[in-house]
Amino acid sequence: MKEITINAQIRSEYGKKASRDLRRQELVPAVVYGVEKDKDGNPVSKSIVVTEKELAKLLYTPNVYIVNLVVDGKSVKAILKDLQTNYVTDRPVHVDFYQITADKPVVMEIPVKLNGLAEGVRAGGKLALNVRKLAVKATYDKFPDTLDIDVTNLGLGKTMKVAALSYEGLEIVTSKEVVVCAVRMTRAARAAAAETATEE
Repeated sequence: MKEITINAQIRSEYGKKASRDLRRQELVPAVVYGVEKDKDGNPVSKSIVVTEKELAKLLYTPNVYIVNLVVDGKSVKAILKDLQTNYVTDRPVHVDFYQITADKPVVMEIPVKLNGLAEGVRAGGKLALNVRKLAVKATYDKFPDTLDIDVTNLGLGKTMKVAALSYEGLEIVTSKEVVVCAVRMTRAARAAAAETATEE
């Protein structure tokens, strides 16, 4: 999977006023949750700030990245776990990262990519992608850039569910009953099918 570097700094001031002041400077409050636990078993967290410009590299792209998060010169690998945005401006107001290691599986949403010309499309149908990402569990070094799906044999009016998919080294967490893609009947395909039935 592709990696991206994001620079951040330790957050020194807290509270609503401090958060507003940060956002006026185009800085976004964030938290990094670590793989280490405290005495109660909760993930140890670290409060940081990131510039909107740095975050843009991660947020405004169709790609999914492993983040090399550089905090005051020290780098850790992390994934984006949660994003809060302003409901009016859509600007980020808070971000959660989760630190990852090569030996601990994590859940991440990976984009779906459909490959091939579906049999049903050749018959006049229209291929529809129902879900753009699937949640998978693995160690970060196993994550692919995309989950490739061969739709060549998908017929007219047929669907493909998560249950039909498998990838080496990955556990698909999304429900097996979720429909990933389908070849829908178009008006032209229905008309052709009706004409054929009439002729027969």
